[in-house]
Amino acid sequence: MINVEIFNETDRDLKEYKKLLREIFKNVDDKGSFSVIFVSDEQIKKLNSTYRKINEVTDVLSFPSDEEDYLGDVFIAVDKAESQAVMYNHSLNREIGFLAVHGYLHLKGYIHETVEEEKKMNELTEEILTRVNLRRDK
Repeated sequence: MINVEIFNETDRDLKEYKKLLREIFKNVDDKGSFSVIFVSDEQIKKLNSTYRKINEVTDVLSFPSDEEDYLGDVFIAVDKAESQAVMYNHSLNREIGFLAVHGYLHLKGYIHETVEEEKKMNELTEEILTRVNLRRDK
């Protein structure tokens, strides 16, 4: 079982999402650990600008680790996730879950620069989310 450490760098109560992520990743057959850090739009914009040279708010950023049993860090912008949940007409649980799994897969080396890569990554994401009843229509 993979271990997920969850940190909240916002002023919001995110206990519900910590519980959600633990539920999602207890069903993922993997070893090691990684962190999910919930941040504000401002914080993720700074990270995006510093590390990707893109001065915009994004929804999720992944930073792989070189440590043997530590996969890395996944940063999720909570406000951005909220607006995307509305835009995609699904629950915030679904959006937070999607972003966390998407970030985790990046830590595992998956990318989505081609149509085939994106399809594979989306299939894996949906497979993981379906295990906890967070299908695309939820």
